[in-house]
Amino acid sequence: MRKGTGLAATMALASLLLAACGSSSSNPYSTATAQPSAQTSAAVLVKSATAGGLGTVLVDAHGMTLYHLSAEGSHKFICTSSACVSAWHPLLVPAGGKASGVSSLTVLTRPDGSSQVAYKGEPLYTFASDSSPGEANGQGLKDVGTWSVVTITPAAQPSSTPTTTSGGGRYP
Repeated sequence: MRKGTGLAATMALASLLLAACGSSSSNPYSTATAQPSAQTSAAVLVKSATAGGLGTVLVDAHGMTLYHLSAEGSHKFICTSSACVSAWHPLLVPAGGKASGVSSLTVLTRPDGSSQVAYKGEPLYTFASDSSPGEANGQGLKDVGTWSVVTITPAAQPSSTPTTTSGGGRYP
């Protein structure tokens, strides 16, 4: 009974946080107020693992499940408000850094000028309600789109040279 109550509380918190993602805000994404998933080295490692019975998914260097938002894509960022990035932490790359580990990784420039790792053009995020590797509590949550784990085929090859592009997306 207690486990079900905890899950319900987590889902209620996630719903409240997601409601803020689609709302307009005069304060665009700011690294000062957000809790982004930035790495401390010049290269950000993305690898594959299994998570929540969803198959092979992408994870960050700490094994935390990576997600994408269906409404986002190359050069289009929806999750930019401080409320959204508090729940969904962009996987950021330090200035001049790169992404490595699996093929099809790129680095996109967010509207605030920071650099975010993308897989096949989709910006990557971790979820605040995932507290340990292998969790996928954000799978299927809906707001201005659907949040989904990034699934891959087990044979993803290491990347050799990631590319950097500039973003021209909109933000609330």
